[in-house]
Amino acid sequence: MNSEVVLTNGRDVHGPVVAEHVMALIFGLAKNLHLAARFQQKREWGQEPVWDAIPHPRLIAGATLGLVGLGSIGRPVAKHASALGMRVIATRQNPEKGKADGVEQVFPSSQLDQLLAQSDYVVLAAPITANTEHLIGAEQLSQMKPDACLINVGRGQLVDEIALAQALRERKIGGAALDVFEKEPLPADSPFWDMENVLITPHTAGLAEKLWEREYALFSENLRRYVDHQPLLALVDKQKGY
Repeated sequence: MNSEVVLTNGRDVHGPVVAEHVMALIFGLAKNLHLAARFQQKREWGQEPVWDAIPHPRLIAGATLGLVGLGSIGRPVAKHASALGMRVIATRQNPEKGKADGVEQVFPSSQLDQLLAQSDYVVLAAPITANTEHLIGAEQLSQMKPDACLINVGRGQLVDEIALAQALRERKIGGAALDVFEKEPLPADSPFWDMENVLITPHTAGLAEKLWEREYALFSENLRRYVDHQPLLALVDKQKGY
């Protein structure tokens, strides 16, 4: 974009909130809470099937978390996950920017397959660009461990949903937690609704109490900075698209 209009966004407001949601999804998948909720609705004591499910309930500590994107969401996720004893690795577009707190290793985007092969949980927190649309397709899913789980809180377009549904149906990966979809609201005929190895949240990862108060505070601070000719917060690089 050649416009001289300066753009800012609310990534620093939403990032920490979405990061907490990511951790909730990791715990939910690790402890099979989505299965327990199904048994609760049916008034069934599902102890045995919750344990027998593949993957079995497991520890977070010692698991490897692969972050695709190390921005306003990825950085706090890494901090939370490492504090819980997880090994955190990541890919980023510009690995020369270095690691974030809690990240053991950073791969360039071209080495995504190496991250996928090592990870027990893969978190998609990248923006949509020409290079990231359908970043995860059949080939990438085939690189994941058979008990690994995919978590998408970025954009639905990051994932080839047809390929993901097939991988989940054929149990080629352990499961998925999805907050965003290519089409929203998620159509009633989507196969994801009925899959026991899928945890769905309706694009609520960024919602939290007093959200708008924090947005107003950021806007007010940027307005003050603009009037005072000071650098603005959360600038958007219009060439990159984020």
